[in-house]
Amino acid sequence: MNLSRRTFVKATATLPFLSSLSYANIIGANERLNVAFIGTGGMGTDHATKLAKRVKEENVSITHVCDVYRKRLLHAAEITGAVPTMEYREIIDNDDVDAVVISTPDHWHTKIAIEAMEAGKDVYCEKPLSHTIEQALACRDAVHRTGRVLQVGPQWTSNSRYWAAGDAIAADRIGKISWSQASYCRNSRGGQFNWTIDQDAGPDQPKENAGYVWWDRWLGYEWNLAPKIAWNPDHFFRFRKYLAYNGGLATDLLYHRLAPFLRAIEGPNGAYPSRVVASGGTFLEKDERDIPDTFIMVADYPAEHSIVLASVMTNDEGLPTLIRGQHGTMFVDEGPKLVGQGTWEAEFKAKNQDKMEVILELPERRDHMGNFFDAIRNGDELACNVDLGCATMVGIKMAVDALRYDKVMRWDAENEKTVASLESPSHILAGLPLPAFVTA
Repeated sequence: MNLSRRTFVKATATLPFLSSLSYANIIGANERLNVAFIGTGGMGTDHATKLAKRVKEENVSITHVCDVYRKRLLHAAEITGAVPTMEYREIIDNDDVDAVVISTPDHWHTKIAIEAMEAGKDVYCEKPLSHTIEQALACRDAVHRTGRVLQVGPQWTSNSRYWAAGDAIAADRIGKISWSQASYCRNSRGGQFNWTIDQDAGPDQPKENAGYVWWDRWLGYEWNLAPKIAWNPDHFFRFRKYLAYNGGLATDLLYHRLAPFLRAIEGPNGAYPSRVVASGGTFLEKDERDIPDTFIMVADYPAEHSIVLASVMTNDEGLPTLIRGQHGTMFVDEGPKLVGQGTWEAEFKAKNQDKMEVILELPERRDHMGNFFDAIRNGDELACNVDLGCATMVGIKMAVDALRYDKVMRWDAENEKTVASLESPSHILAGLPLPAFVTA
């Protein structure tokens, strides 16, 4: 019987015991995948351009591209040869599309991802997973409900250094992890995220014109994704400057650092923080933005370790990427290299070939998009599954809110929500319960 992949998916949609990985194995790993791109701005176009050069290698076909700005849409269609559309639902409702790559602004990520999975499609979702914690949790639950494959986009989780780091930590080669540090810093004359504005673009252009922007759809106010406002080109072209659509430096840059740390230290599903604090502000880039140009966060985890992350847009000298254990320190960018603590020389040497300095061997790894395709076809382990993506989002968003509201943020694991708390230093240091009069 000639049974196509899409026909099989539709025929077995009512069988809960058949996951996406089950049908991938049943109908064969070598069948061509039809892929569509939703969101063709900078990152979406970059993904589409790279994949267009390897469609034969990956045995995929780019069938559709979608964007609410016609100029970007037509450019992506020219690069890929795909059918252009401004209505993403045309892709979601198309039974011939197997997988979608979502590279819209953050506030649209999970709505499209959930609808795509409910329509039987697998999803590659750019980081961050969502705009809010509630959206992240809903997307996580949708993956488990539908059984679809969803890869979240922090590409460093596919970096072999972090897989080697994870293996070394699991083997207890540097002892109990205590704290880690990383950063993502930049500097620029024009101000971070002040990307070029196309002066001829806007919703008042004729719809067939390359300058037409479907502004109402971009906002998504019909679904409470963002507030309804008049056309604002700075918001459209420079959306990362505004908290209405994303979390600024934390969600754009530090998500890249936290996700691989959690994978290496906590495992493939990550972990939710117990407590998050943040510091910084808008110290130099004082334009229309409402995001900080300096952002430093500390997240404490139930397994009793802290992660320190910094993102500064006014000086590009950052922190070295380190994971510190009681017996040794891991220099992630240098190998990774393990260096023993002299105080625990005997313990470190016993775990590391009787040496005080060791360079880890790196495993061979597919790139992030290739890993996504292998997960669909063969059931390979995702570099950043939805559980890791959701845990990362919770930690990052707690940090955004900690700075925004000047609060210590705690995670209520039982109810899966954040609680803003006030604490006195004496209670923090002593580890005592809060007094009755202190409320969230």
